[in-house]
Amino acid sequence: MAGEKAVVQIKKRDGRVVDFDKSNITNAIFKAAVAVGGEDRETAEKLADNVVAIVNENFAGRIPTVEDVQDTVEKVLIENGHAKTAKAYILYRQKRAILRELKAELLNVPVDEVDNKLGVNAIKVLERRYLKKDKNGQVMETPKQMFRRVAKAIALVDVFYDKNVDTSEVEEEFYNIMVNLEFLPNSPTLMNAGTEIGQLAACFVLPVEDSIESIFNAVKNTALIHQSGGGSGFSFSHLRPKGDVVKSTGGVASGPVSFMRVFDVSTDVIKQGGKRRGANMGILRVDHPDILEFITAKDMEHALNNFNISVAVTDRFMDALEKDEQYELINPRSRGAVDKLSAKKVFKLIVQQAWKNGEPGMIFIDRINAANPTPSIGMIESTNPCGEQPLLPYESCNLGSINLSRMVKDDGEIDWVRFRQVVWSAVHFLDNVIDANKYPIPEIEKMTKENRKMGLGVMGFADMLFQMGVPYNSDRSAEVGESVMKFINEESKKASAALAVKRGAFPNFERSIYNKPGAPKLRNATTTTIAPTGTLSIIAGCSSGVEPLFAIAYIRRVMDNTELLEVHPVFEKIARKEGFYSLELVRNIAKSGGVQGVAEVPEKWQKVFVVAYGVSPEWHVKIQAAFQKYTDNAVSKTINFPVDATQDDVEKVYMLAYKLGCKGVTVYRDQSRSGQVLNIEAFKKNEKQQLVVEEGVAHPNGAEENGVVSAEYVGGCKTCHA
Repeated sequence: MAGEKAVVQIKKRDGRVVDFDKSNITNAIFKAAVAVGGEDRETAEKLADNVVAIVNENFAGRIPTVEDVQDTVEKVLIENGHAKTAKAYILYRQKRAILRELKAELLNVPVDEVDNKLGVNAIKVLERRYLKKDKNGQVMETPKQMFRRVAKAIALVDVFYDKNVDTSEVEEEFYNIMVNLEFLPNSPTLMNAGTEIGQLAACFVLPVEDSIESIFNAVKNTALIHQSGGGSGFSFSHLRPKGDVVKSTGGVASGPVSFMRVFDVSTDVIKQGGKRRGANMGILRVDHPDILEFITAKDMEHALNNFNISVAVTDRFMDALEKDEQYELINPRSRGAVDKLSAKKVFKLIVQQAWKNGEPGMIFIDRINAANPTPSIGMIESTNPCGEQPLLPYESCNLGSINLSRMVKDDGEIDWVRFRQVVWSAVHFLDNVIDANKYPIPEIEKMTKENRKMGLGVMGFADMLFQMGVPYNSDRSAEVGESVMKFINEESKKASAALAVKRGAFPNFERSIYNKPGAPKLRNATTTTIAPTGTLSIIAGCSSGVEPLFAIAYIRRVMDNTELLEVHPVFEKIARKEGFYSLELVRNIAKSGGVQGVAEVPEKWQKVFVVAYGVSPEWHVKIQAAFQKYTDNAVSKTINFPVDATQDDVEKVYMLAYKLGCKGVTVYRDQSRSGQVLNIEAFKKNEKQQLVVEEGVAHPNGAEENGVVSAEYVGGCKTCHA
């Protein structure tokens, strides 16, 4: 209609009115065209112009809705002879509609623009564990409100250091890196920031000395830590061995393993923050007289269920192993040698048990202490439950992870400029967490604030490699990992130094290894750690930690046996762009989880889209070592083995990890435990389990054509289908 003004605003589904942007229409049409093999952006531009002209005519003087504009897009595509593109566009609209319905059902509120950035699996995890609930268990906030709650609570700390600071700007900075899924802090921070609980750290280490008072004080403190959402680590190396004399009672000691059972039972009845079970790390030095009992403590699958266990291996032991010699066992009470064992026999037993059920792991305790930033304060004896965070007794650490999949540009190159900005924002965020935190006990608060350790790491490494066209099991992958971690380590130190100028160095700086002439002061004793990420990677929609992808389609068991089916989005994007995508192809890939040997997938992409079962254990170790080279603390990494791996295979990997400079090593042979987290067969045994599928998307009990994945199509390890 001549003389009428053009439409300049549009009404979103959540009621917001925003600027009308033609480029959104162009992009939507182009993506639909690409999905069916088209690549002509100029045609998409012309069709978008047509859509805008019709919208201006039909809605002159009014504000159209998103649905109005999308209806117009469908009409224009069909009338201009683009039937295939129209079908792809319609299917996409249907998919998004189903997703919105599922999300709204989970949240019990209409979804907004933040919810639409999150997958259904992410919403489910958030609803179950992270979003605030009322006394009846009803969700009280949306993901957007959660991110805002966390950002506001952490930004307020800036007032401690500058009473005139505008915390709203800091809040927006923190909010944006979270809501854009570029960075996420550890789970306790997301759960508890801005709440009455207020405990924000994930990792704790408590001392266990050789007395009943110390042991049960540690049990009590463990309960407080688990109740508030943290995980705890212990060294039981100070406890006198089984059968040793107890002078005060005239009896004999029961040994470290017996007391570990006390901690295990206590953990079993405490649910973290009412949301998840507690987790422990139990460590015993290899030269403790009870080391053989410890190594076999989890021989039965359900023993010490709430513990991960690792042997603290010394350089002296490794030297004896290399020379095939015996080494001394030391009684921690008398500090005298009481026996000798063959290093090779002990090592063989560790390997045998790890092959059998994944435990014990090994931590190289002397290597860890060689990197201890405050040796004059104390020696490190234990780590957090997943082994990536070595800590002093009574020390805690908060972690955060940068989503590497968000640090890659469309051309496959790393966006170093944005990367640097996110690192600096994350360091600011994590330092604020130390002050915002409500600590379970005073001893932990004191030690934590004196060293101010943080652990900034990564997730989405496998996704980054996919986007860059780099196979995980390649020298180039190790180079990428090393360069990425070097960048984070260096930039985080610069950011920490900048904070030290404004806020002061960590109180123990003068007694630290950093106190050298001309060296900058640091705000934090450590800045980098590689955590496993777990549910955080579900929220961020990326691969976990520095692990390879488990499968293109797989089941992840989390939170009291809820099973979530995930299908990787990068494969679909590249397959469509390269022209080899089809629903039949996806179904075939889902049967095994990988693309190796699938004729329809070009050889180049078969190499790039390697999944865990296609990565040899040696490459797992090499990637761990690449990241460890520039990580202050340690790297959480599981070295995966196929079901038919031998004990010799495990032994070689343990030795390689030591040789390449890792601080610890954990292995897992497929199917060696019935309750493994990444699971395929469990779904087959429970086909009625409710799952949310994002490839094709449909409600669980609908027709397969609508996207439900049957038990045949659950992805995973090829050897699991024997």
